[in-house]
Amino acid sequence: MVKENQLKVHNSLTGQKETFEPINQDNVGMYVCGPTVYSNVHLGNVRTFMSFDMIYRYLKFLGYKVRYVRNITDAGHLTDDGNVENDRFVKQSKLEKLEPMEIVQKYTVDFHKVLEKFNLLPPTIEPTATGHILEQIALAEKLINLGFAYEVNGSVYFDVEAYNKKGLDYGELSNRNIEELINNTRDLDGQGEKKNPVDFALWKNASPAHIMRWASPWGDGFPGWHLECTVMSTKYLGDYFDIHGGGMDLKFPHHECEIAQAKGSNGHEPVKYWMHANMLTMNGQRMSKSTGNYILPMQLVTGENDFFEKAFHPSVVRFCFLQAHYRSVLDISNDAMLASEKGYNRLVEALKTLESITPKKTSTVDIAELEKKLYAAMDDDFNTPILIAHLFDAVKMINSIKDSFENITAEDLDRLNVLMNGFVHEVLGLDTEAVNESSDKLDGVVKMLIEMRNQARVDKNWTLSDQIRDQLSALGIQLKDGAEGTTFTF
Repeated sequence: MVKENQLKVHNSLTGQKETFEPINQDNVGMYVCGPTVYSNVHLGNVRTFMSFDMIYRYLKFLGYKVRYVRNITDAGHLTDDGNVENDRFVKQSKLEKLEPMEIVQKYTVDFHKVLEKFNLLPPTIEPTATGHILEQIALAEKLINLGFAYEVNGSVYFDVEAYNKKGLDYGELSNRNIEELINNTRDLDGQGEKKNPVDFALWKNASPAHIMRWASPWGDGFPGWHLECTVMSTKYLGDYFDIHGGGMDLKFPHHECEIAQAKGSNGHEPVKYWMHANMLTMNGQRMSKSTGNYILPMQLVTGENDFFEKAFHPSVVRFCFLQAHYRSVLDISNDAMLASEKGYNRLVEALKTLESITPKKTSTVDIAELEKKLYAAMDDDFNTPILIAHLFDAVKMINSIKDSFENITAEDLDRLNVLMNGFVHEVLGLDTEAVNESSDKLDGVVKMLIEMRNQARVDKNWTLSDQIRDQLSALGIQLKDGAEGTTFTF
């Protein structure tokens, strides 16, 4: 098929949708900020990584060769109060009585297991912060030599004022004014060392109590949070690459600082398209451990939580997440998950129906128009909600063909199969085979209950018969008694 549309992406740097034109034809370099592995990955992170997995999948689906780099942050950093005791890795290692790198390994493994459960493709490169300490030291040295950074008491800070004096505009991504930033920033990590409160750490001197530490020209210390991503992205993708992604919460200060480091060292923008996924809320409120409005990804899958009445298959969760545009806030709730499960089952059933359709000599359905709509949705900044709406138009088409209200030729049936499986499996990443297995088991259980109900009716045990019917109905399974026996629908 010759696509009528060209992919457009929303560039956070310009605030506009722009036609996607890779720097190198047919090749795409994409960097996404990965997890800080001091605890279990939370559901909001899963939503972000799932969004970029969908973007990665569609780029590959279009035929691009994609180098997808997603880092692992495994080096400790000071928190806002500058207290070494609150370094997340140190704090967690003391809580669990493990070495910091044991914490890293434990939660890196957990991260991979969770993302695999939700059918995310692995990145092509997954570098770690601790594996690139030498490069981070080298970049800090370069920025000092160029006049964009300074050393104080073994710590190195980026000089935002010096950067702005050269017309490089710190704050361009988040549209923040430097004077406003200075007035609203407290010197928390510099403890009075910094020239300016808005300056940020490239390298921090390690106190004797700090466990994670490396030798540097300025003494033992550890890298600043922002430095690692600049180093790893440019090492594997070059000093100007196509896409840099992450959660909306990383736009400032993390991505703003990355731009400053890269422009300070190389003299030009590091990224062509900045992309940000929005946040996840639950029951209309921000997810937070402190408020108790919080759930881990696997608790949603196992049902071991107080917010949802049942467990949900990972593909149902994925389907629910993709029903919202990646740049929109997504709110999940018990009702939303139940509705998503119902819709997802309709989609799965339609794919099964598609396999059993017998083609006719003529077509009364327009597969070309459907194909155009599916691509147009994804070409409009990866608009998965619209894509899913068109997939349900296809579901209606499939059911209409099954019921002989419409006809389809063998050629069009093949095209419909390719389209449905391509967009459902390859683009949205939905694992319908796993759900089919669960569905088959559920069908077997329901059929067994129908047989028990039929026997109860033979035995005139109307109480048991009604109880089985009512309890299945409460679960959303409707029984229909007819001349040919009892059938059921979800």
